[in-house]
This record gives sequence, C-alpha cells and structure tokens, in this order.
Amino acid sequence: MRKDHRSECVMNRMVEMFGDQWSLLVIRDIMFMNRRHFRELLTDSQERIASNILADRLQKLVKLGIIVKSHDPSHKQKAIYSLTEKGIDLLPLLMEMSAWGQKYVPGSGLRGLAQVLEQGGPRLRADFMAELRESHRLKSIAKKKARRSLWNQAKTSSR
Repeated sequence: MRKDHRSECVMNRMVEMFGDQWSLLVIRDIMFMNRRHFRELLTDSQERIASNILADRLQKLVKLGIIVKSHDPSHKQKAIYSLTEKGIDLLPLLMEMSAWGQKYVPGSGLRGLAQVLEQGGPRLRADFMAELRESHRLKSIAKKKARRSLWNQAKTSSR
C-alpha cells in the first residue's frame, strides 16, 4: 500500500480527490454554467469561494487531469479552464449525486441545465457530453498546436 493514501479502496481514493467542499462545485460551474475564467468562477458562484481556495482547487484539478489551463487568445493575462475527457466523464456521477440530493436533501432541487439533463434522460446526457468534448477540446487542441508551433520554430531556428 502506498503511504500517501489512507487505503487503496476506490471510494477512499475518490474522496481524497474530491472530498473537500469546493472541488465538485468548481467542476459543476465549469461543466454546467460554462464558467471558464478565474474571475467568473470567483464572482459568479453562489457559494462565494475565496480566491486563494479557488486558485488551489484549480491547480489541484489541473494536476489530477480533470481540467486543463490554457491561455485565452483574446486577453494576454487571462486563462481558460477546460474539462478533459476525464472531467467530462464526471457528468454521470454529478447527475446521480444531484438526483440523490433532490430525493433526500430537504430544500434542494435541480435547476437550469441539470434539470433539463435529468428530464432528458441518457440520450440528452450523451449529447451534452459530446457537446462538452467539442467545446472544451478546442482549447486543448489550440494549446497543442501552439506547442507544436513553438517546437517547429525552435527546430527551425536551431538550424
């Protein structure tokens, strides 16, 4: 057993990944509200996460491979956070958690896109996941192309 985990149990490992009160909410905001910039995640969320905690959670999610951070071509100092395939694959889990919460947590309920996805069933969820792949992959592809371009420039200039 590795020393940096309490156990190798899959549930334990997932709790270690997402067990704080903020990580799943950050993923929720990126996935369902399309909040892709730090400032949007900081100011538009009802829960009012502190900026240092948001920065820490974004860094953690990047390290875990749930999201990627890329530069926003429209603004030199902005970054765009995009879901990876690993992040997009969390949609069914988030929907099941939401359905459980709607059933057992008093005063809670699905709203907006989550409600539409719940009512639309598996087909609509699959369509939404495909849409997420398309919209979030564009940023990843642009990042890869930029790296390739830089590598080609470095290769050309070294000749």
